[in-house]
Amino acid sequence: MRTRVRNPRPIVAIPALLALVGALLLTLLASPARAAGPSAPAAEPTRIMALGDSITGSPGCWRALLWQDLRDAGYADGVDFVGSRTPDGCGFDFDGEHEGHGGILATGIVRDGLLPGWMAGADPDVVMMTLGTNDVWSGLSTEAVLEAYTTMVGQMRAHNPEVRVLVAQILPMDPNGCADCGGGVVELNAAIPGWAAALSTGGSPLTVVDLWTGFDTATDTADGVHPNDSGIRKMADTWYPALTGVLDDLGPATVR
Repeated sequence: MRTRVRNPRPIVAIPALLALVGALLLTLLASPARAAGPSAPAAEPTRIMALGDSITGSPGCWRALLWQDLRDAGYADGVDFVGSRTPDGCGFDFDGEHEGHGGILATGIVRDGLLPGWMAGADPDVVMMTLGTNDVWSGLSTEAVLEAYTTMVGQMRAHNPEVRVLVAQILPMDPNGCADCGGGVVELNAAIPGWAAALSTGGSPLTVVDLWTGFDTATDTADGVHPNDSGIRKMADTWYPALTGVLDDLGPATVR
């Protein structure tokens, strides 16, 4: 009787195995992770510099209220307030760097060549400018203040050609010993919109922010000039829509 030898079971065919491995390699090479090019630049928060005198900086708690409002509305992670000055105490922690200098004049900033250094240090995308109170208090003309404004805007654009500038029509003022201050503020504020319109550009627009309307020196200041608690709340409420309008236009962050 002859023993029948069975054929062994075939091992997986080599050509088929090679075809499978090749298909897997092609799939991996075509995947987005392998095909992606260089990574995009990281987006950073929009840098905002509050520029002004003691109303902005000493302690300037309207900035604290404004930051709080931005945080509550979900903007805080996308903004960074910048400047060489550290925040003052306003009752809670906030992002409070700024460029508010007590007693300073717009004309004095230009005369002393201060702004280019501040711009270089802060590198802002947006400038919130509240200047002119001390110039009016010193008896300087509207023309002199606007000339200083023009020089400063030019210096801002020299550092950043696409800087957004928010320019305040300043608060009313009625300090002791300055009977002409109220009228000087009215005259300056009336001239600001036309000045801003003439200087604004598509790449670097100027936005006028009306801090004057609805502000009462009798109830909103402690001394006829510097805002009290109700005054800083009014300032924050006025700045908020102007600033968020710029932030919404720029997007959630700036690619630098």
